[in-house]
Amino acid sequence: MSPIGWEALGQWGEDAARIEPLAGGVANDVWSVRVHEHLAVGRLGARSDADLAWETNLLQHLNRKGLSVPVPIPTIDGRLFADGLVVMTYVEGGPPETEADWCRVAEALRRLHRLTRSWPQRPGWRSSTDLLLAEAGTRINLSAMPPEGVIRCRAAWARLAGHQTCVVHGNPGNPGNIRMTADRVAFIDWDEAHVDVPDLDLALPYNAAGLDGDAHDIAAQASAAWEAAICWDDDYAIRRLAEVRAV
Repeated sequence: MSPIGWEALGQWGEDAARIEPLAGGVANDVWSVRVHEHLAVGRLGARSDADLAWETNLLQHLNRKGLSVPVPIPTIDGRLFADGLVVMTYVEGGPPETEADWCRVAEALRRLHRLTRSWPQRPGWRSSTDLLLAEAGTRINLSAMPPEGVIRCRAAWARLAGHQTCVVHGNPGNPGNIRMTADRVAFIDWDEAHVDVPDLDLALPYNAAGLDGDAHDIAAQASAAWEAAICWDDDYAIRRLAEVRAV
């Protein structure tokens, strides 16, 4: 991101300032910032206003319902984002480490899913079952994948047909996206959140969601196919595609 983009931080106040860069993936420039004398997180990216409105409205909703998430901090004039920049509360905590930790993660994910059953789709995104017919949606372009790999991914997603949809976090299996303390589980990095089948969030370490054999296989295959498609074609995506069974 161009450093010029960070000039937007001034819309959070004259004393707003960047502190140091944080890990934020390739799609965004993420920094710790100080706003109103408090530590916060600033994320500068190229997402559309409609996309940012969807994400910030979701985070406000989840916060109001008691789920621990980064909460958007408004600009001086009350906007939740400005010129591609979002500023959010800093979330303390560490990643899950034990089976018991992951069981708490699964419980929090199921709460997310219950709270968002009627949520509209993120602008421009497609769900896994949409991609049974569609070729592309935001970060996924199936035409860039090997045709045989697309067949395998679609076979995995076809097993989700008819399942209820809701907001999924999109990458909860990455411990770096979770901040735990003794009394709460928080999810950060909502870049891949969208409306889909909850199974995509539930293929967790230790089978922490307690899925039975067939349900676990459906979730694991669908999740591997999704991560292969959304990351294609880096080494991780190639490894994930290898986990998706041939038809």
